[in-house]
Amino acid sequence: MKKVVGLGMVILTVLASPIHAAAPTPGSADDPVVTKSYLEQYVQGLGGSVGNGGGNGLTESKIKEIIAQEIAKLPTSNGGGGTPSTGQGNAMKVVTLKAGQTILADAGSELIVRNGKTLAVSNDDNGIPDVTAGKDLAAGTVVQNNHLLIFPRDGRGVKPDLKETADVYVMVRGGYVVQNADGSKVPQ
Repeated sequence: MKKVVGLGMVILTVLASPIHAAAPTPGSADDPVVTKSYLEQYVQGLGGSVGNGGGNGLTESKIKEIIAQEIAKLPTSNGGGGTPSTGQGNAMKVVTLKAGQTILADAGSELIVRNGKTLAVSNDDNGIPDVTAGKDLAAGTVVQNNHLLIFPRDGRGVKPDLKETADVYVMVRGGYVVQNADGSKVPQ
């Protein structure tokens, strides 16, 4: 009996102890270590130095300058040919639609109809994602006010209902084009 209890205790001890075989080796590709010397080398590559607070390290203005340089390197595309966003970061622009006008958003743009009755416009069979309602709006569907629409491709937008006589206000983030009923572009 003592042998069975002793053997049971050994088995429990082995099973309860943590297994270290699966842990990655520190410093390996699976568990990288960032050392002070690596960080100093990286910062020096950016044109700065790591200091001890004595004024010889990276300053806030130097960091802002580096960030601005990196942002300037990013590609700027406005494939839809519409009006790009105002350059104020994520600011939304208020656009007024007159009767008969259509706003066509560039790919990636966002739009919120603030007032009036509007209809979804699409140049293909795919809809416009209404992320507020969690559904796609097919062409000709009524767009609910204060719902966020995201445009995955060019050629989709909204227009006032034919019965709507008052100006319609929409908020847009991203590129867009406003067209008259005859297809001519409205200068922005």
